[in-house]
Amino acid sequence: MKPKVYIDTSVFSACFDERAPDRKLLTEEFWRNRNMYQCTTSSLGVEELNQTAEFQLRRKMRSLLAGIDIIMVTHEMENLAAKYISMGAFTGTMYNDAVHVAAATLSGQDVVVSWNFRHLVNRRRRAMVCDINAAAGLRAIEIMSPPEL
Repeated sequence: MKPKVYIDTSVFSACFDERAPDRKLLTEEFWRNRNMYQCTTSSLGVEELNQTAEFQLRRKMRSLLAGIDIIMVTHEMENLAAKYISMGAFTGTMYNDAVHVAAATLSGQDVVVSWNFRHLVNRRRRAMVCDINAAAGLRAIEIMSPPEL
């Protein structure tokens, strides 16, 4: 069975970000190998992509959605995100990041893949999310960057 990987918006945008060539190359490698995983994102991820101002970039990023399952964000996911915030795993300004993790958790993903080191991919946040999930009887979820897969 393929690992279930939730892709956050930063991984879509990094594929076209010429300002960070090393990260772009690593992201392109992830996309080339994505058939090794069962890839998902959420309706929130699609909404974030749709907010990209530049039409051509938005079109390119949306083209990466082909073959990726889209999870609809539910009230249960929003409630879990609010719990992450109330328990200090995320701040209120990081609500969308909390929703991404909640969507991945409640839809049974194994990993959230992201380039967002400030808000997602860090040891303290991973530990807090896992503790909150365990206390709620939910499974642990990994949060990592594309090359860590």
